Amino acid sequence: MAPPTIRRAVEADFGDLWPIFQAVVATGTTYVFAADTPEADAFAYWFGPGVRTWVAEVEGRIVGMYKIVANQRDRGAHVANASFMVAPEGAGRSIGRAMGEDCLRQARALGFHAMQFNFVVSTNRPAVDLWLSLGFRIVGTLPGAFLHDSQGYVDAYVMFRTLNDIPAIE
Repeated sequence: MAPPTIRRAVEADFGDLWPIFQAVVATGTTYVFAADTPEADAFAYWFGPGVRTWVAEVEGRIVGMYKIVANQRDRGAHVANASFMVAPEGAGRSIGRAMGEDCLRQARALGFHAMQFNFVVSTNRPAVDLWLSLGFRIVGTLPGAFLHDSQGYVDAYVMFRTLNDIPAIE
């Protein structure tokens, strides 16, 4: 698989995002969404007010997506929050890393000073390892906060990094 091209998503992309969303949440291993989450809820998650979404494409096909929002309002709005999903067939092909690196640059360009992930499932080792390699630290553990489909209640991490070492996109 060639390296992905990352571009800003448009609402018309949702038809390609929806099957990825369904496949990711169906596993019950990484996201809090139920497998039967309505399509309208997923659309609002990726394209609601204040949400900026990007897609990763390989050979013209969307294979992943990420979004950036302010983690909090007002006095906490200088910290970004992001969510990522990769199509199952794209796992292990550095799509998540490409999106993660792009996301950090985009967040910096948008004026954010830091990024925080509020809920990284501890058993999702590929995600935890990726974020650690991109400079995030685990700053908190939420004991038993996620109901994993096969492992029961597992911890979730709060992960954080500043963006002062990220060059802004010109």
